[in-house]
Amino acid sequence: MSEFTPNPARGKEVFDLDRQYVFHSWSAQAQISPLPVATGKGAYFWDFDGKKYLDFSCQLVFTNIGFQHPKVVSAIQKQAEVLSTVAPQVANEARGEAAKRIVELASPRHEKVFFTNGGADGIENAIRMARIHTGRHKILSFYRSYHGNTTSAISATGDPRRWPNEFAYGHVHFFGPYAYRSSFWSENEAQECERALAHLESVIAFEGPQTIAAILIESVVGTAGVLVPPKGYLEGVRALCDKYGILWIADEVMSGFGRTGKWFAYQHSDVEPDLIVFAKGVNSGYVPLGGVVISKAVSETFNNRVFPGGLTYSGHPLACAAAVATIDVMKEEKIVEHAANLGEKVIGPALRALAEKHPVIGEVRGLGVFWALDLVKDRATREPLAPYAGTSPAMNELVAECKKLGLMPFTNFNRMHVVPPCNISESEFLEGVEILDKAFTAISNHYTGGKA
Repeated sequence: MSEFTPNPARGKEVFDLDRQYVFHSWSAQAQISPLPVATGKGAYFWDFDGKKYLDFSCQLVFTNIGFQHPKVVSAIQKQAEVLSTVAPQVANEARGEAAKRIVELASPRHEKVFFTNGGADGIENAIRMARIHTGRHKILSFYRSYHGNTTSAISATGDPRRWPNEFAYGHVHFFGPYAYRSSFWSENEAQECERALAHLESVIAFEGPQTIAAILIESVVGTAGVLVPPKGYLEGVRALCDKYGILWIADEVMSGFGRTGKWFAYQHSDVEPDLIVFAKGVNSGYVPLGGVVISKAVSETFNNRVFPGGLTYSGHPLACAAAVATIDVMKEEKIVEHAANLGEKVIGPALRALAEKHPVIGEVRGLGVFWALDLVKDRATREPLAPYAGTSPAMNELVAECKKLGLMPFTNFNRMHVVPPCNISESEFLEGVEILDKAFTAISNHYTGGKA
């Protein structure tokens, strides 16, 4: 990046400012050492020393069009010149245009968008809508899930971040399909689907269908493992919802806007949810934005009934202008189609070849540019390379080696997630695979099983 001049002194100042004044999420403050990032372009970013990193994390899986896309940056600048901010109770051009585009990407079943500042408050408001619409209170969600860090969203979450934060009521968890580590002793994907749906219906029966407002699931589970539902599972969830008068809330915060090679991940199925929660990729995180796409039936509930919720920055002009530009860019540059093609023809084959070489990779799974490597000590026993809710020396060494070699990874427990921008080129991706190959070679001594 010719326009970037390394400035180590400023990098130290940025680090010192952070350490003195910034309180970080999900962290013991004295035990972290944040990397000072100077700038980014496309699939890369740079630190102040001038070191270049290929971003296989998309930060937190949100820079779907990469860093600093010129058309989106320009749209934000132009909007700032016209109308930087405005209250949510008035209409503004950017908000209406963004809502129109988002609804059109969903389905004829959907009618309106309620804008939020991010995914967590999108989940909060979707849950609120479902409870009021149905007159019921319980929300069912996966144990393997993450839905955000606000009160209902974190209670709906399954992963360990929920444990110290359970202050909301009416949340019930169940096991979703995960054939590699089946909770149902399944021998194949079809059996896993059938048994997972039977389990869900049992939970519904024992909780009382008349008490359940919604089933909330990530269309493809994200942070908890990039778990792609088996064929027929989402159709089965839709059928159970219809049978018992329950709403289906699709959490598309991470899986939406091209990440799986579709605009929304549920579109790999033949059915549609009642409410769709989005954020992240809607504008690649350039300005915070989230929201709920609302079906006509739910929307009509509030035609003559006040919806008891709102946010000062709902549909913020800068954020919505960024969303309009991002969606337009993704269409013009065929980024969603590129993600689908890259996943099928490049990413999947390359990661499976990597697994052939490195037995520590127990399973490769994913779609589009949304992949995970399930890492094991032993392929025969499938013992994880790190424990649930924890890490291990092997995982720490893997992350350190990737960073040393100029690749920013995304790891969680015993998994490495491979989640580059949707518009990463084939050559850039293969550059990252070469780094992964070296990093896995460096930790090969942590594999204790035989070759499978």
